[in-house]
Amino acid sequence: MTRRIRLIVLGVGIVAFAVSMALAFTGMPQFGGDLHAYRDAAVSATYAHDTANAVSSINFDQRGFDTFGEETILFCAVVGVAALLRPVYRERRREVSEAGHVLESTNLLVYFLFPLTVVLAVNVLAHGAVTPGGGFQGGVILSTGIHLLYVGGRYSLLRKLRPLAWFHQGEALGVVLFGALGIAGAAVGSALFANVIPQGQLGDFISSGTVPLFNIAVGMTVCSSVIVLLASFLDQALAIRAERGSDSGRTPRSGYEEGSAS
Repeated sequence: MTRRIRLIVLGVGIVAFAVSMALAFTGMPQFGGDLHAYRDAAVSATYAHDTANAVSSINFDQRGFDTFGEETILFCAVVGVAALLRPVYRERRREVSEAGHVLESTNLLVYFLFPLTVVLAVNVLAHGAVTPGGGFQGGVILSTGIHLLYVGGRYSLLRKLRPLAWFHQGEALGVVLFGALGIAGAAVGSALFANVIPQGQLGDFISSGTVPLFNIAVGMTVCSSVIVLLASFLDQALAIRAERGSDSGRTPRSGYEEGSAS
């Protein structure tokens, strides 16, 4: 494809996108008006599937395909960071010592908050269909709680509690589980990501059909992705050092196994 053809294709795409956006914005209800068709439809569908948390109903039921795209973007972003931060030519990994002074008050606060944060994460994830929260929030809280150990100066303990091989698998498993639930909805129900499990009673812990299962899948992916992401940054900052006389322009060496970072 010549440069001229590429520019023509780009121009057609830009014009088509601009026209689509113009039609979309001009067709939107005016700000402050009393016509909210999407809101009314979303609330009705939320109660129809006995999902007390309307946000979770929209994310994991009514617009589950959009959430799957967001989850895939996060997965690809973590893969990209892991690839960019891998050791390159003449870079080697070293053991990280526990040297350094951490205030006793900080240590005490970390030991106090660590179990509370883990319990809070499980609670937010499990009750995402009933109360504010869900897989995204619970996954971020859990990964943050685990890394409180680094704040307390216990990097070696942190490495033991987050074996990266497990979280690599958890990240992939969460994406696969989310996609499988969507395909199951299309196979058993009427559409992709359809809510095909009995919904139960509104406000009960076991309710909302497939929404709690989607929360679990998203929680696995988000927690695993954030842990792998932070592990890559911490390794780059603390464990990876260049040898003397290194040439940053050389091609990165291959054969690096991410599991060795744990």
